[in-house]
Amino acid sequence: MRHPLESYLAIRRFSYLSSLAFSPDGSQIAYVWEAEGQLNLWTQPAAGGEGVRRTRFVEESARHVSWPREDEILLGVDHHGNEQWQLHKLCLGAGELSDLTRRKDVQYLPGFTDPDRKRHVFSGNAERPEDRSLYLLDLDSDSIEPLLLEPGYWFCGPWTADGSQLVIGRFHANSDQDLFLLDSGGGTPSLLTAHEGEEYNQPIGLAADGRLLRLTDRGREHHWLGLQDLSSGELEPLWQGDWSVEYAELSRDGRRAAFTVNEAGRSVLHALELETGGELPVPAIPAGHCLLFAFSGDGRRVAVVAGTGRRPLDLYVADLEQRQTTALTESFQGSVPTAELAEAELIGYPSFDREIPAWLYRPPETGGPRPAVLWIHGGPESQERPGYSNSWGAFQYLVSRGVAVLAPNIRGSTGYGKSYQRLIHRDWGGGELRDIEAAARWLQKQSWIDPQRIAVMGGSFGGFATLSALTRLPDFWASAVDLFGPSNLLSFVESVPPFWKRFMTVWVGDPETDRGLLVERSPITYVEQARAPLLVIAGATDPRVVKAESDQMVQRLRELGRPVEYLVFEDEGHGFSKTANQVRAYGAAARFLSEHLHFEY
Repeated sequence: MRHPLESYLAIRRFSYLSSLAFSPDGSQIAYVWEAEGQLNLWTQPAAGGEGVRRTRFVEESARHVSWPREDEILLGVDHHGNEQWQLHKLCLGAGELSDLTRRKDVQYLPGFTDPDRKRHVFSGNAERPEDRSLYLLDLDSDSIEPLLLEPGYWFCGPWTADGSQLVIGRFHANSDQDLFLLDSGGGTPSLLTAHEGEEYNQPIGLAADGRLLRLTDRGREHHWLGLQDLSSGELEPLWQGDWSVEYAELSRDGRRAAFTVNEAGRSVLHALELETGGELPVPAIPAGHCLLFAFSGDGRRVAVVAGTGRRPLDLYVADLEQRQTTALTESFQGSVPTAELAEAELIGYPSFDREIPAWLYRPPETGGPRPAVLWIHGGPESQERPGYSNSWGAFQYLVSRGVAVLAPNIRGSTGYGKSYQRLIHRDWGGGELRDIEAAARWLQKQSWIDPQRIAVMGGSFGGFATLSALTRLPDFWASAVDLFGPSNLLSFVESVPPFWKRFMTVWVGDPETDRGLLVERSPITYVEQARAPLLVIAGATDPRVVKAESDQMVQRLRELGRPVEYLVFEDEGHGFSKTANQVRAYGAAARFLSEHLHFEY
């Protein structure tokens, strides 16, 4: 049976910008979930039961959530996807939501509550737009005082058991951070992670013996769990493997850790007793992508938002005592039977110097050669995983119409070791474009694919890659869809949020010293070579890839008389905070692709 696009997009969404939080006693869980077309705050019994919608935002979106006290929740909220998150406090008894910060030009991120549940440390760029400073919130008076105003991109970490100190971090790049110990009254932080070159370091919590549980890639390709003595600095491995630990949290007493391991794109749940290092039996979670993660303070329950190739993201709670997993949400509201949905197939295809992993969504091989869509994920230091809801419905719809979807993890993707990830640094439009070309050639060689009906599509960095492919590999494509992708690397690196600019030189290039490289790698430089029809989708309030990046590409194509359509959402930023807008955007993309790939919409 053929179902309309709306059936595949009928998904109550979780946002990758959001978070999960257990109540202090572990009996409830808070999460951000779509309700009536917008992302709102929900709470629900962790053992199962009816969820309660706690906010009713229409123009604003709920984002990050912390639960410092039984009757109080801290919530980050933004307006029209502008990512200027303001902190609010929700008093559960009265149902009252009050604002704690009032700087609409500042981005605040929730952090960690002290053991006495009187202070909460969080970060924001209120002092200088280019930095991230640390602040202390008094949970009794709601007063806020600066904790660390030293220049840098600082982030919060856990408190010591007596509340006298806390671990904090300084971010240098996605693959390079340092950790410090800071007195709760402020002062000069003490470095904990002296190293040369780049090293991944993330704090998790303080174990019962006072050692710091942290993630690192020191000496290895993949992230592993270690325990560090705060006095001597000695780092002891706790868990190491052939794949990276992606999420980890510690119980309140510091005796148990729970974590997930990204095994070739599928998340595997683990739990350990720290004193012995022994693994605890854990119930299964869906064998797909874990987007969000939390561990209850009592060490009993693990919560994950996870999805698979045949099921979009949902919230699950794994009970380590009862050894059972409970699904708390049912995100897919469409009427499409699971048996009609395509599972993601992990494949590899050869590029010029290595094999590239990719997920293939394959339609039935009937009725002659099929069209195909090559989807490029964002990031670029991210990973295509099965079950990511923002594109999941569109993938399934295309497959139902006989269109294959190939979603590769080109070089620069996370999950395959730090060497693979760093290949994208200062090489945007370089090696990864050759991986995209290799993917197109692989598709052309499949007997069941029509080589004349291949499209390329992607969002954010994937939008940049789409524009690069359109302009620099023009012979491969019947059409292309760009969702909020940079078109001009010079203007892109100069227009990112101020606190990103210090990273651009290492990540993309310096607009002064690397001007030639940035011009050479910009899709706008090759715009005259574009031939395939292009659909561009952008958000007017996008802080990451400003609308001007899309404007200039559309303007040049129109001046050249090339086929281009342009769809701008005035009330969206980088992605979609409103369900109606997401449905409209993917609907426009589906109609555009059906016209140029010649399949029935």
